[in-house]
Formats: sequence, C-alpha cells, structure tokens
Amino acid sequence: MVDLLEKIKKATEGCEASVRQAIDLDLIRIDSGAIQEVASYLVGKSYRQVSIVADSITYQVAGAQLEAMLTSVDLCVHTTIIKPNAQGDVIADEPALIQHIIDIQRYTADVVIAVGGGTIHDIARYSAYSTRIPFVSVPTAPSVDGFNSKGAPILIRGDKQTIAAVGPDAIFADLDILVKAPKAMIAAGFADMLGKYTSLFDWKFGSIVGAEPYLQVAADITRTALLQCVNQIDLIALRQEEGIRTLIGALIESGLAMLLLGHSHPASGAEHHLSHYWEMAYIRLGKRQLLHGAKVGVACIQISRLYHQIASEGSEVWRNTAEKESWAPGARIAEHWDELRLEIANIPDPATLSVLLEKIGGPTSIQELSVSEELLESSLREAHQVRLNRFTLLRAYNERLNYEH
Repeated sequence: MVDLLEKIKKATEGCEASVRQAIDLDLIRIDSGAIQEVASYLVGKSYRQVSIVADSITYQVAGAQLEAMLTSVDLCVHTTIIKPNAQGDVIADEPALIQHIIDIQRYTADVVIAVGGGTIHDIARYSAYSTRIPFVSVPTAPSVDGFNSKGAPILIRGDKQTIAAVGPDAIFADLDILVKAPKAMIAAGFADMLGKYTSLFDWKFGSIVGAEPYLQVAADITRTALLQCVNQIDLIALRQEEGIRTLIGALIESGLAMLLLGHSHPASGAEHHLSHYWEMAYIRLGKRQLLHGAKVGVACIQISRLYHQIASEGSEVWRNTAEKESWAPGARIAEHWDELRLEIANIPDPATLSVLLEKIGGPTSIQELSVSEELLESSLREAHQVRLNRFTLLRAYNERLNYEH
C-alpha cells in the first residue's frame, strides 16, 4: 500500500522549503476498515468534544457507525445533520454554515469530523476555520478532489465564492464504504480527474502566456494521478476495491498538488469555469444541482473540442490580431505556437473523452445535464470571467474574438 504523504515527500525532495512544508496533514489512511482508526486518532490527540457533520444519507452510510465508535471510547459526540434547501439539495451556504457553527459553539466542540462528500467537507472546513478548531475527513464517496482543500466554495447571497478555510489534519478513506458509493458519484469523481487533461493544459498555457506560477512537481503528480485513473477505468467502473483505491488516491493526490502550489491551477481550468457558469445559471433558475464532476466531465469534452479547433487554425490569426491591436498575449501565443500545439495534442479528442465517460457511466452531453445550447454558447463566451486571475486559452480566445469584432 502506497503511503501518499511519503510519496509526496519524496517527490518534493528537490523543492524549496515552502513547497516541502505546504503539506501539513498528520496522516492519510486509504484502506478497508479505515473508519475504525478514527477513534484512536482522536484519543491520541486528546480531543474530548467531537462535532460530526453529515447529511441524512451520509449519516446512515457512515455517520451513525462512527458516532457509536467514538462514544464507545468515552468521547462526547454531537452530530449535525445539514438540512436540505427548498430544492432538496444539501449545499454549502449561509444557513448550512450557521446551523453547524452554532452546534459547534453550543457543544464546545474541539474537533470537527466531515462525514460525506464535497459539500459536507466544504461546510466542515469553513466551520472549523471560523471556530478555530481542526477537522478530520471521512469521505463517503470518491466524488471530488477537494477533500484536502484549504478553500471552501460557499454560496453567499446566491453567488458562489471560494473562501479561505482550513484543510483536514487527517483523512480516513474507508474502502468498504467507498466501494458502495452510488455509481453516479464514482463516475463524477472519475470525471473530475478527467478534467485534469484540460486544466493541466490551461495551467501550462497560463505560465507561458500570462506568466502564472508553475510548479513542475505539482503538474507531474496531477498527471500521474490522472493516468492511473484512466488505466484502471475498468476496475473503477466495476467498483472493485483496487479501482476505488486508485480513484480516491488520485483525487487526494490532486488535492495535495494544489496544496503544494498554494493555488488550484493544476486541477481547475476552463472546464471548471464552464461548470461553475452552468451551476450559477441553475441556482438563478431555482433548479436542483448536478454533481460537480458530472458537469466537469461534459465541460472537458466541450473545451477539448474548442481547443483542438483553435489548434487547427494556425498562429497567423494570433499574430495578426496582436500586431493590429498591440495585444501582448497574442504575440506571446504566436511566438510559442508550436509548443502550445504540442500541449493541446496531449488533450484527448472529444470522442475519446466521451468513450471514457460512457465506460464509467457518466454523462457525455449537455443534453444529459439539461444544459441548453444557448447556455453552452454563452458559457463558452463568458465563463472565463469566472476567474479573471487565470489566463486560460478560453480567455485568450474570447479576447481575440473581441478584438476581431
């Protein structure tokens, strides 16, 4: 069994101290029965008052079991079951945060345990940050790469913002629980990893054209984790223990790569910007939310299609616009065109991505997500504005089109 923390330590041996010290987790346990180790970990840390946060489903899946284990060693446990919103979704918004923070304060908790998927973890990490106590991660599905993130995407007055928070001190990923996760959530986790094909390109593009920070070891960790998932797709689709171990390990490694850099560049590019754009449209329309990874997978296909189309255009369109408008990014794109085309060639074409997503049981088209053609078109024009501190090819393409028109 690979020790992820030791693996990252070895990978960063030649890096500067700030990178080597960026990972501050006590342990990551990915194994059958891992949940049984939580109690001894908490006792070893001298915690007494425990706040478990879950939703009604994840409480049944793992929360009740964990609650019993902790009380059996004389820990005081209070569980907060996050209430769904009017659409029936559990989301990380002001009501959910207030519900949990009040419980933490009322029961004077000294540690939070997130039992659930990405949303429950976002609630836990911000609640822990706000009350200045640590939190521990117990994932119930290998559905996202944000379990060990230090940022929490929170819906504030209807607008999703990523807020500084705290990462977990420890992760206990129990394979006995994860292999039983719904197929849609496993497919979403795989799709979130598949999105690294375009996010890694956009990060490289931003470093070349926009002088954005780049860390080769973080890129290598992310790409290796991605390829491991692709290579094990059959085992993941069948929910075999080894396949699920690979998937949850890859999702956690992707999160560790982001911690090394201090930004989400390795794992979030134009495909995530499209996903965010669609999500906000759904919120405005009062629609039920879709799984994050499901959106990312379909968005990755759309971005792959656009980027391969751009690669076929050649460098002259960029050079002409750059000269006509004195547009420095266009000049840099033209200057590095051959290198950028080679990087785009590393992105699988839409047909290949669709086959992978079909194999894992995830959606492959905007129709399956009920995303209209109009919403797709507007997102391809405007989604780069979601993160204007990121210089993606999608942003450069839209800036070029604006100059041309």
